[in-house]
Amino acid sequence: MQPKHNGDSSGPAGLTRHHLKRFFQSVLLMMCLRCENIYSQAIARLTVHRVSNSIEMPVYIDLDVLTYTADSALVLQQVVGNKKIPVPFQVEHGYHRFLWWMLKREGLAPQETQVYELLKGKQVKAGKFPVKVVNQDGALQITDAGKKVLQYNFNTVYPPEGVDTVFKRSGFIHPLWSPDGHVLTRINPPDHRHHVGIWNPWTEVLFEGKEVDFWNLVKKQGTVRFAKFISKVEGPVYGGFKALQEHVVFEDSFMRAEKVALDEVWDIKVYNIGAKSWLWDFTSILNCATADSVILKEYRYGGFGFRATQDWNNQNSRVLTSEGRTRKDADATRARWCMIDGDVGGGHSGILFMDHPANYNFPEPMRVWPENMNDRGDVFFSFSPTRDMDWALMPDKQYVLKYRMLVYDGTISPQLAEDTWKSFGHPTEITITKLKSN
Repeated sequence: MQPKHNGDSSGPAGLTRHHLKRFFQSVLLMMCLRCENIYSQAIARLTVHRVSNSIEMPVYIDLDVLTYTADSALVLQQVVGNKKIPVPFQVEHGYHRFLWWMLKREGLAPQETQVYELLKGKQVKAGKFPVKVVNQDGALQITDAGKKVLQYNFNTVYPPEGVDTVFKRSGFIHPLWSPDGHVLTRINPPDHRHHVGIWNPWTEVLFEGKEVDFWNLVKKQGTVRFAKFISKVEGPVYGGFKALQEHVVFEDSFMRAEKVALDEVWDIKVYNIGAKSWLWDFTSILNCATADSVILKEYRYGGFGFRATQDWNNQNSRVLTSEGRTRKDADATRARWCMIDGDVGGGHSGILFMDHPANYNFPEPMRVWPENMNDRGDVFFSFSPTRDMDWALMPDKQYVLKYRMLVYDGTISPQLAEDTWKSFGHPTEITITKLKSN
């Protein structure tokens, strides 16, 4: 007769089945906790100081000084009391990797700090990226949450029928939309056919002993052309592209064939700050295309240019600079920022143009058209670093100009403009505390 066993019968070591079950459950729990620790290793604590921005702002750190962990194995979270909130981030690849995220502002007291943790862990599967980059009939459109932000024209755009085709251009931004969908730029206006939205040519340029004008196309001396895309990117923090453009000297009695004098890379980033406004960066990287230097000669305009919508005139628009200048006296003065807004399409929209402290001849002189331009007061604006001095570009060197734009509907205050510029020109300090070697 076989003996009966109950649930508490002893095993070989005198342990009951109940004890064995508890033992294995404990082992399994410890294994799970260990796995969780393995997959949630703390890398660093990031403390953002003096948070004073009025809107969401992009911030970044050098990732490679902290860890070589693969992008796909990183997690960023904000520490708010006992809560840890996942934060969307994006990694920019170059000689070093840079980790970008948006610094939010809601509910913060002035000058408050924010604390983040960077972990090695399992990422939450990302949904659709809010900032998209889409090919659209010879142009690249960037959208945010389905709304159009700006369009970069890489195919050649011809002027209206009957106008000299010398005014054809590629490599410029138009349209630039406001969040409400108002178009804020204009191209090929009858008074200045060479004006194309937002563009960046130079006026009096000395190349191989000859002066060339890349701005005034009517002279038929040169132009700027799109050459190729270097990269395009979409993500939860920003979307954009890098494009190579060539400053081409036309063939004539001096130049036996067309020749590229300058190579320029446009690096455009549109940040995901929500539907109430757009925030985007324009970076121009210039290099001599030959073994010869290029001298950008002093001239009253040249460089970053903006031709405004036809809707704006001297009765319904305004100009205000960081130094308190208006359209009456802003021309030829210097400023960290300049805001321009006006009535358009049944609403009111504008742009805050910001100059970076690292730019040549900062704060840059500006070209601002007078109130009586074309009788009605058409609007044109330019940051012109060569307005009062030459700029010598040497072979085998890079020259960088950085600008940031805040595009808005309605109006903004001078204080908001100043705060937004400070976030660009003097980013908030981030203290990095490394928590584990990687």
